[in-house]
Amino acid sequence: MAVYTLNPLRDSRWVDFTGSHPRASIFHTPGWLEALYRTYEYEPIVYTTSAPGAPLANGIVFCRVSSWLTGARMVSLPFADHCEPLVENPAEGKEILGSLQCALDRKEFKYFELRPLSANLLTETGMQKSDSFCFHALDLHPTLGELFQRLQKDSIQRKIRRAEREDLCYEEGTSEILLKKFYHQFVLTRRRHRVPPQPIDWFRNLVTCLGDRLKIRVASKDGRPVASILTLRHGDAMVYKYGGSDARVHNWGAMPFLFWKAIQDAKGTGVRQFDFGRSDFDNTGLITFKDHWGSQRMELAYWRLPSQSAPSRGQWKRKIAGPIFARMPHRLLAASGRILYRHIG
Repeated sequence: MAVYTLNPLRDSRWVDFTGSHPRASIFHTPGWLEALYRTYEYEPIVYTTSAPGAPLANGIVFCRVSSWLTGARMVSLPFADHCEPLVENPAEGKEILGSLQCALDRKEFKYFELRPLSANLLTETGMQKSDSFCFHALDLHPTLGELFQRLQKDSIQRKIRRAEREDLCYEEGTSEILLKKFYHQFVLTRRRHRVPPQPIDWFRNLVTCLGDRLKIRVASKDGRPVASILTLRHGDAMVYKYGGSDARVHNWGAMPFLFWKAIQDAKGTGVRQFDFGRSDFDNTGLITFKDHWGSQRMELAYWRLPSQSAPSRGQWKRKIAGPIFARMPHRLLAASGRILYRHIG
């Protein structure tokens, strides 16, 4: 069985394929791939058993990350919480991964990594877990009233009502003004977590490349932004991807307020699942917050071959993230993100 490659930014078959495939996500789309390329120069490539010119029957999308600091590797996909291999036939999947193994043997890159929601394709491939996270998703089939009743009363329901009593102003859209409000809250939060933020150009490129599938949501009090989240939509799923808030006013309930606004929006537009994204297993506070929305929790594992070719993300955080980021001036912290994220992928 032959394996072919294609450029998903130039081959219109990829647009059609990801637009109709039931397991395709926003991370598979040309918009996400184009933003990665514009910001970090990651070159996207799809491996498939479908011959050039034939309709696509399958495909696994990667980005080639080439860095003088961390080496060359193939990642599916950089900065995506998850990215399913869009292959239904195990034999075809095995053939595609075998082609990547051959490229690995030729030392074209150090390793390749998959970030699937399930490991069905990976049996008998030799790949091993490189990292694992906690993943939450909320089924939106119930009515809004039923969804609200399932929210944890103290930490979610009461916080939403508190935000309404505080008369928080809600804004949504993709304007540069909203982007700057979001980014300020995002940087504040990354500083608290002692990690640098991604550059603002990454978010500008996401806005440009994803269009109306992206939405920035901001909560303000008396004209001052206090929290913001960024959501993405593809097919019947809405994804919470980034967020930030002012910790001094967390008791106002701005973040639960914004998530509830996003869920209401999702229900109103026919979305059937709200994707809360991944959480580190040691971030018990975030996991508990997502649990309190009545969402389903599962393990999200990343798979790599060879398995021990690079430090895990947890090791990277322990080595690089630390008190220095918590003390950096705003501009220097943002600049560090522009330098580092190019090498992380």
